[in-house]
Amino acid sequence: MPPDSDLARLAIGEAINIHRALGPGLFESAYEEILYRRLRKHGVAVERQLLVPFVYDGDAINFGFRVDLLLDRALVIELKCVERPSPIHQRQLLTYLRLMDLPFGLLINFGLDTLLAGLDRVVNYSCSRQSV
Repeated sequence: MPPDSDLARLAIGEAINIHRALGPGLFESAYEEILYRRLRKHGVAVERQLLVPFVYDGDAINFGFRVDLLLDRALVIELKCVERPSPIHQRQLLTYLRLMDLPFGLLINFGLDTLLAGLDRVVNYSCSRQSV
């Protein structure tokens, strides 16, 4: 399994290539499917729309959230395709990271003119795992 930072670099590179080829304007699900396939071609273990249960007040919550992509059980990627990014998207990803006890994830918005303008790295400072 490559280190988290290598996974992030690979995912960002593939997302940039996809955005350059297709531009903004497709549905989020289309970008998700294409990125999923590209990462799998690189040998990355990728899970899509993964249901992640969590425990709250002693109760198992089995319908809490779904992560768009989970790479090698180490990196969450949340995809958006919106013209106006919102801080709620970062908070959503941070909540996922906290519940999964992962150090960082990527928020990738395909809805802007350039992918880099829609790219955010979200860090979970309360993670008990070592960040790579």
